[in-house]
Amino acid sequence: METQRNTTNDLSGLTIRDIFFKYVRFLPVFLVSVALSLLAAYLYLRYTTPIYRATGTITFISDKSRSGDKFNEIFIANQTNDIEAEMEVLRSSSLMERVVTKAKLQTNYYAVGKIKSLNIYGSNPFELVINKIKDSSRYFSLNVDFLNQGEFRINNEKQVYKTGDTFENVYGVFKITKPENTIVGKEYNVSWTPARMLAPTYAGMIRVSPRVAGSMIHNISIDISNPALGIDIVNNLIDEYQIVNIEYRNKTTAQTLDFIGDRLKILEKDLDSVEGKLLSFRQQYDIIDMDVQSKNYFDIVSQADKQVNEERVSLKVIDLIEEYLSDKNNRYEKVPSSLGINNEVFQKLIGEYNLKVVERKTLIDGGAKLQNVAIKNLENQIEETRLDIFEALKNSRKLYQTIIDDVTVKGVSARSELKFLPQKTKELLEIEREKDIKQTLYKLLLQKREETAMSKASTIPNSKILSYAVANSSPIKPNRKGIQLLAFILGLGLPAMFIFFIEIINDKINTRYDIEKITDASILGEVGHSYSSSSMVVSKTNRSMVAEQFRIVRSNLQYVLNKIEKPVILVTSSFSGEGKSFVTSNLGGVMALAGKKTVILEFDIRKPKLISGLKLKVTNGITSFLVGKARPEELPIKVPGFDNLFVIGCGPVPPNPSELLLDSRVEELFSWLKNNFDAVVIDTAPVGMVSDAMTLGIFSDATLYIVRQGHTYKKQVALIDEFYRENKLPKI
Repeated sequence: METQRNTTNDLSGLTIRDIFFKYVRFLPVFLVSVALSLLAAYLYLRYTTPIYRATGTITFISDKSRSGDKFNEIFIANQTNDIEAEMEVLRSSSLMERVVTKAKLQTNYYAVGKIKSLNIYGSNPFELVINKIKDSSRYFSLNVDFLNQGEFRINNEKQVYKTGDTFENVYGVFKITKPENTIVGKEYNVSWTPARMLAPTYAGMIRVSPRVAGSMIHNISIDISNPALGIDIVNNLIDEYQIVNIEYRNKTTAQTLDFIGDRLKILEKDLDSVEGKLLSFRQQYDIIDMDVQSKNYFDIVSQADKQVNEERVSLKVIDLIEEYLSDKNNRYEKVPSSLGINNEVFQKLIGEYNLKVVERKTLIDGGAKLQNVAIKNLENQIEETRLDIFEALKNSRKLYQTIIDDVTVKGVSARSELKFLPQKTKELLEIEREKDIKQTLYKLLLQKREETAMSKASTIPNSKILSYAVANSSPIKPNRKGIQLLAFILGLGLPAMFIFFIEIINDKINTRYDIEKITDASILGEVGHSYSSSSMVVSKTNRSMVAEQFRIVRSNLQYVLNKIEKPVILVTSSFSGEGKSFVTSNLGGVMALAGKKTVILEFDIRKPKLISGLKLKVTNGITSFLVGKARPEELPIKVPGFDNLFVIGCGPVPPNPSELLLDSRVEELFSWLKNNFDAVVIDTAPVGMVSDAMTLGIFSDATLYIVRQGHTYKKQVALIDEFYRENKLPKI
């Protein structure tokens, strides 16, 4: 049952109308808050330095289209892969330092106002010429106060200078120049910051972001108070980035060229050394062409062997001829032909010998005797010729032997060369291999040098400028509409949050909803605050809001009483001060105005206020009757201005009110009242403090429980819910 009720309470909520009326009473607070917020927004917009955005656009060149062509590779080598790294370069302090130095941004000019100073870069009416800075590593500033268009003071010093005069101070030697017909203001501030100190500030303001996610096109922007300064920073940054990129690539290329040049010099020396070694080797071993020479050596050996064999055959022939001539049986026989002996003297002697042998044989065949003188002469001549032939053969033998020896030596020499030829070939091949390696490397380096030179000649940045910087015509900060809207929202939101917070921490009843979410007891009506000095606000002629609200309560009460002819209505509350007596008096009044004879009982015996509130004279009351000192008919007092309204006071305050209410005469009193009046309204003590109301509840037909806005605690409404659910009081 309790769970179901709590669920119902949770589901019930405030309507838009409830919320409106909940907060509309704070309308002046909201109006003041909105006005103050808008005023603060106006002052903020008026005196805040506007921020402008200068934006330029570049595109990085990708190498995704790299081809295999060597020439294209040389040129495409200038392209970039790591976009994030390039973005960091653009945001680096070192690059910004170059920008500051190139654009001479170390000097800044400010027009000094009453509240703020404005950077007047690009529109400064004068120029500070720096002749000498004593310490270029420190920041300094100069306050320039112009007395007139031609005279000024520096840093509030007494000395007055004229434009064009050179002056010196602790920072250095300077001069201020001003173009003719240029109007200057009263006060300016000129600051000078070293590039290395200023660069991190500007670098931190640079933003690099892709125009479209994933594209190579990037925006380079800066948010700054002076749009002209922002444009110059971005434009110089783009230019310096490309210059730095080219310088870096050219530096790399120059280092490559230097390396290649050094290597070429070393290789030239190595090649000279190897070629000298090769030449010495060839000269030492008479090597011209190893293959040809090898063939020649083989030919020499072959020819030598052949010639030796031929000459030995000739020697054999000589031996045969000598043997033939030495044989006595062949003394007068013809000698065979020379048999391949190439000796003219020998051939001639053989011919003479054979001719004389033939002459002798012819003489003998012709019948001449051996003793014939002619035959003897021929024999002597044949003998002499034979001896000459032996001598010629002897000489030929020597000749052939010499030839054999010479040829043999040549053959041995050739064989010796062939024997050492593999080792020489190996050494020659090693020398030639070393030469070929160095020559190949030398040619490669020559090629690389030409390619690197071409690359250096073709060096281009790895980015392309799509557009130089332009600044927004209107500032991006502060956002005027946004600030005003925010101020309006804060003007409404802050008091709403404050009120809401107060509502959260407030543990008292403030709205009808606060009651309904705690208890299911019916709310009979709501009565506003009365500013009247009298506690009785209802009358025949009064049509005020409070009076009408009591009439509404009277009407709603009919549904609770359910046609009870002479109702007894109990009025109670949680504690004193909630308006219980006020409600009781006026409730009795509206019932009396309805034509019912009504009596109001002042049963709040401990702190009676009803009689005094009606400004009636204190007489015998309820306690007088209960102690037997008065009769019932002596108690009612007629209320002035009402025909049917009576009131019975409390009487003397007893020391034991709770016990007194338990007396049987109380029942006797109520019996008499029902017989003599049409309606009875009981003003009892607060039920949250004493038990009087519960004691009198047995005589009541209905209970009105008073809850006062801003006074009754929410936890006390839980007491109402307990009485309602457990029927401890009749028809709450």
